[in-house]
Amino acid sequence: MRLSFRQVETREDVEAAARLASEIWNEYFVSIISTGQIDYMLDKFQSAHAMTDQIERQGYEYYFMQADGENVGYMGIKPEETKLLLSKFYILKACRGQGYASEAMSFLEELCRERRLGAIWLTVNRHNASTIAIYEKKGFRTVREQAADIGGGFVMDDYVMEKEISLDQ
Repeated sequence: MRLSFRQVETREDVEAAARLASEIWNEYFVSIISTGQIDYMLDKFQSAHAMTDQIERQGYEYYFMQADGENVGYMGIKPEETKLLLSKFYILKACRGQGYASEAMSFLEELCRERRLGAIWLTVNRHNASTIAIYEKKGFRTVREQAADIGGGFVMDDYVMEKEISLDQ
């Protein structure tokens, strides 16, 4: 099954993306961070209000990953001067393992080529071993460690990973 990608544009889209975020984060991250940190981060970074601010004021773009017209995940990106920040990349539990991450990565690589961006970079929790392994398989390499105080008594303890994109294809 092929994925399609639809940009998040309307208020209803943003609300749907925030619902996806809540569902995915509450299922996936409970083994990595506390429920208190999940709630805090959802409110601060992935609520409808936060996403709207990111889109309208910070230069972010959000995309739904869709299979048969249904949202199976979403991505949040921010084009920078020479690179693309992959800020959010989440797939529903029932839809993992079906090649969607590979299709989404191909979409992002093509977007980089169209916009002449020579790399994709991201942050990933240092304790998220399965996701780190997926990114490594997709050609990302760890370039540094990063700890960031995000407020509320919480710290994001991450690796910064990057993948170079050939612009000649």
